[in-house]
Amino acid sequence: MYNTKERIVNASIKLFNDYGIASVRLQQIADEIGISVGNLAYHYKNKEAIINSVYEKLFEDFQQILGAYLKTPSFLDFDSQISYYFDFFKNYQFYITDLFATEHPLPEVRQKWQEFMNKMIFQIRKRLDFHAKRGDILPQPEATYDIIAEAIWITIVFWIPQQQMRTKPVTETRFKAAVWNNIRPYLTEKGVSDFSTLIIPIFV
Repeated sequence: MYNTKERIVNASIKLFNDYGIASVRLQQIADEIGISVGNLAYHYKNKEAIINSVYEKLFEDFQQILGAYLKTPSFLDFDSQISYYFDFFKNYQFYITDLFATEHPLPEVRQKWQEFMNKMIFQIRKRLDFHAKRGDILPQPEATYDIIAEAIWITIVFWIPQQQMRTKPVTETRFKAAVWNNIRPYLTEKGVSDFSTLIIPIFV
């Protein structure tokens, strides 16, 4: 059972996703969970305090995803991390506004976003190196691996909002297929065999 502070944060995330952070008022948040604005103010003195708590939860969740890295030496490890990314970017849909904001109202948040995005790309790039050494991915120039890593990152981060903009279905299966399609052309015979055995059954 969630306590009141957790309910406020979860309600705020939902409203931020629906209306954008700037448009949401304290009264809306209070109404969402059925409490008075006075009760809300008892837990959070102002909207900025709520926003800070939302970002604390957001970056904590992101850190957990980054921690789910190469726990097992197979494609299933990356596939699991892709699932975590899908849930994350679906749960925090207001992130897209943050990424495009030239001046974020909370500069430390923008800096944190940059750190996490850079770590994310770095991890993807290292994962490609790992699977190339295992013989799952065809040898490529270093620059090509960099391009593949960035393409995977772009797909993970921007697939959900562009699907929503085009009123296309947003499902985990389609999300995973879009991400894996960046890698499939570079798979070796061994990689194709592992992918067919381990990953394709998950899509079916």
